[in-house]
Amino acid sequence: MNLAHWLQRAGRVHARRPALLLGDQVVATYAQLAERVARLAGHLRHGLGLAPGERVALFMSNETAYLEALYAALWAGLAVVPINAKLHPKEVEFILGDAEASALFVSPALAAPLVAARERLPAVRDILVSGQGEFDKAFATAPIAIQEREPDDLAWLFYTSGTTGQPKGVMQTQRNLQAMTACYFIDVDDVAPDDSIVYAAPMSHGAGMYNFPFLARAARHVVPASGGFDPAELVALSQSVGKLCLFAAPTMVKRLVEHIAATGAPSDGFKTIVYGGGPMYVEDIRHALATMGPCFVQIYGQGESPMTITALSRDMLADTAHPRHAERLASVGVAQTLVEVQVVDAEGAPLPEGETGEVVVRGDTVMAGYWHNAEASAGALRDGWLWTGDLGALDAEGFLTLKDRSKDVIISGGSNIYPREVEEVLLKHPGVREVSVVGQTDAEWGEVVVAFVVGDGLDAAALNATCLQHIARFKRPKQYHFIDALPKNNYGKVLKTALREQLKQGE
Repeated sequence: MNLAHWLQRAGRVHARRPALLLGDQVVATYAQLAERVARLAGHLRHGLGLAPGERVALFMSNETAYLEALYAALWAGLAVVPINAKLHPKEVEFILGDAEASALFVSPALAAPLVAARERLPAVRDILVSGQGEFDKAFATAPIAIQEREPDDLAWLFYTSGTTGQPKGVMQTQRNLQAMTACYFIDVDDVAPDDSIVYAAPMSHGAGMYNFPFLARAARHVVPASGGFDPAELVALSQSVGKLCLFAAPTMVKRLVEHIAATGAPSDGFKTIVYGGGPMYVEDIRHALATMGPCFVQIYGQGESPMTITALSRDMLADTAHPRHAERLASVGVAQTLVEVQVVDAEGAPLPEGETGEVVVRGDTVMAGYWHNAEASAGALRDGWLWTGDLGALDAEGFLTLKDRSKDVIISGGSNIYPREVEEVLLKHPGVREVSVVGQTDAEWGEVVVAFVVGDGLDAAALNATCLQHIARFKRPKQYHFIDALPKNNYGKVLKTALREQLKQGE
């Protein structure tokens, strides 16, 4: 079954329901959305000649056209490649080349560098700029029938940086995303027809993946007029649209709660706020619950098992009378219904309750593997289990508490930043001899990037300029520490624990 069947059904059964909203204004009903998607899919198949299974990339900021492009690709039997709109054009070029993307949808503000780089993208047959030219003309194409897909066919190719610094394509199948959707209904929240999901976080990531349960219920999809996260705008939408649901990184939740607490704005228009993608401090979630009430749900997942490893339900969060409520708040909840979760030692043997080891998960939500990367796939998928690289411990009731990340990933504002990638860019500067990048705890962002640099005649401005030539702005270090030598062990390995300790002492 093709995920796009949910849109086809909604277009037939709930034709008049509002589907897409820009702010509080309806842009399309479900019948109109299904018709536009079927026509755009016709252009992809017959206008561009794309065959089922080919990849279509989406390098788009949050806009209503995002869902049109996404579902047109699925409807046509193609796989989507969502790309973070914050990425540097060089990073986008790598993903397009690695995925062998046959077409690219791009927002107008992001288009120029990719159009200029067209000769370096031989596989891309066309670049469709939303709201312009060929994109608009495509809706005059005759609609096509949904192309049937098998459960294990690729649906979503999500690129996440690896510890080597090179992005890896996570292969998510039709089955994976259907299981993820079922987990949302079972473990996170039910969806009513008059509920509204608002895309305040990037649609290329978890926020966009949560379109599926809302589509399955023919509920409303709201793109803020700003295209992003603005607390005052979200409060206004919660009142004008109502029953607002969203996925947000902890830093976004904190900003929204602080706005409501400071202004006395109403919060009764928010139905469900799902948070994840980074650590939420216990005092922050307590303040959120006290300010906005029991509208929060926590999830823990990875691109390799999207949004679907554990969940901490609104009832668990709100159960202040429970004797272990404080410990539960510090956890990431219990295994979601359609997966198994264990904590294991280096050989894969399950550890006793309370002992720390690597978190592993298996189930229909777990990826098929990494695109064109058999070695990485073999390392992550062993005997049916996904090895997450995260360290944690399970208690007697099945609550998982994360302890650390074995891969040194920095999570800043809900986005993963990999030190090796930043280090390799900084080493491009001729004055840098050695560098080590670590994360520093930050009250607003969860973590920020800090670089320890060994070299001559360096300053932060020059290093920032180097970063901005090669990687996205949000990945560059917020601080630089210029030192004479990096701490190393007897084997020459840099001791990042010692660098983190220096930062802690500095705090």
